[in-house]
Amino acid sequence: MLSYITICLSVSVLLTVVNGAMDPEARITSLDRKQALAAQRTVTKVLWVHNGGPWGTWSRPEFCAKGYFASGFSLKIEGRQGKGDDTALNAIRLKCRKGHNSPNTGGTIWAHEGRWGQWSSTINCPSGKRFVGFRLQVEDRQGKGDDTAANYVRFRCRRVNGGATNRIGTKGMWGQFGAWSHNCPRGSAICGLKVKIEKPQGKGDDTALNNVKFYCCTH
Repeated sequence: MLSYITICLSVSVLLTVVNGAMDPEARITSLDRKQALAAQRTVTKVLWVHNGGPWGTWSRPEFCAKGYFASGFSLKIEGRQGKGDDTALNAIRLKCRKGHNSPNTGGTIWAHEGRWGQWSSTINCPSGKRFVGFRLQVEDRQGKGDDTAANYVRFRCRRVNGGATNRIGTKGMWGQFGAWSHNCPRGSAICGLKVKIEKPQGKGDDTALNNVKFYCCTH
C-alpha cells in the first residue's frame, strides 16, 4: 500500500515532468497536494497563463468530486461604474459533470469570490465535452487610472480521451486576451481551480480577481 509521502512525491514529480522543472507557476504546492488528495483527485497538470494581474493573494484550491469534470462556467462581473471604481471580473464558477456523456451534475465550485457584481448565466461545453484549456482577458496597469485586472475567461472543450476542441465564451469590457494555456493531457480534463483575488482596498483602487489556475485530473 502506498504511503501518503509516496503519493505526494509521485504527484510532485509528475507535475514537474509534465510542466517543466523551471516553470514555477506550474508547480503544485503542498496545500494543492493536500486538497487534491482530500478530494481523491489525481492531478496531471496545472494550467496557467502569462498575463494574469499582479495584485492579490491566491485562494485555497477547490476540486470537483471524484469522477467529475468542469463542463460549464459562469462569471461574477461588476458592470461599468461610471465615475466609480470598476473591478470587472470578481469570480469564476465551474459546473462539474460526471463521466464522458453522463447528464449527472456534481454541483459547482468557485474557490473564492470578490464582493462586487452579478453572476452571468452558465455557458456549457458541447455535449460530452469538458474543459481542457483557457485564456484570460486582462487589462494592463492603468497608472493613475482605474485598474480592473482580469475581465473575462474563455475555455477550450474536448472529450476527456481526446479529439477535436471547441472554444466557448465571449469577452469582457476592458483589456486584451493573452495566449491560450496548454491543454490537459489526453485522459484528463479540468477538475479544479484556485484564484488570485485582491481584498477590498477601502478608499484605494479595487481590482478583485486578478488571475486563475486550473487543475487537470484523471477520473
